Amino acid sequence: MKPLLRVAELGKRFGARTAVADVGFDLYAGEVLGIVGESGSGKTTLLRMLSGQLTPDQGRVEFTARDGEQLDLYALPEFRRRLLMRTDWGYVHQQARDGLRLAVSAGANIGERLMAQGDRHYGRIRDEAIDWLQRVEMPAERIDEAPTTFSGGMQQRLQIARNLVTRPRLVFMDEPTASLDVSVQARLLDLLRQLVAELQLAVVLVTHDLAVARLLAHRLLVMKDGRVVEAGLTDQVLDDPQHPYSQLLVSSVLQA
Repeated sequence: MKPLLRVAELGKRFGARTAVADVGFDLYAGEVLGIVGESGSGKTTLLRMLSGQLTPDQGRVEFTARDGEQLDLYALPEFRRRLLMRTDWGYVHQQARDGLRLAVSAGANIGERLMAQGDRHYGRIRDEAIDWLQRVEMPAERIDEAPTTFSGGMQQRLQIARNLVTRPRLVFMDEPTASLDVSVQARLLDLLRQLVAELQLAVVLVTHDLAVARLLAHRLLVMKDGRVVEAGLTDQVLDDPQHPYSQLLVSSVLQA
């Protein structure tokens, strides 16, 4: 079986500073890959390169299309990359407002992705938007309200619905629960875990929270100074870390 995402020797420098160095991995459908590390470790830069937002200095990012074609992300024309982001890919921002259009209704936020795929039937789009509001546990009667009227947790649920309505195959998540209260985080994590399993999503998850990583991720990459210092199954890495930096990360959580 071909990996859905194949990354090889990816690297990025900002002046004299190495942000990411020689990162590579394969990601398969239905698999969640967690990327953990402290601030400045390179995980967000890596995520931006994987999702086509930042051009690497070296390496390759390849995505397997639905027809089996292997797409070299950075050899694609810009319009093809943008189309991927609107259809086969999703991106869940830490701050929901960064992933929503605040001036239009909740229903329009969800419907825009369907329209990007060519759907023009208003009734069908509205029905799909209602269905997804309910799937992310939001009241359907708020479909015509603006995101600015929602709580932070509801905005994040709306952002998730907006991303998943097109049934993407690959979703990037950047600290999806970090800005939320603990009680809201728990409910949202349960929802994410359920949707990932139900839709067989491949997910690249960036988080500094090892509890979030344990709950959602099948495998982990531990990053320090732009490099992957440890990789493996999530429970293995968290229960028996081998690299001194991984041990420090885990011990800091246990001591907190």
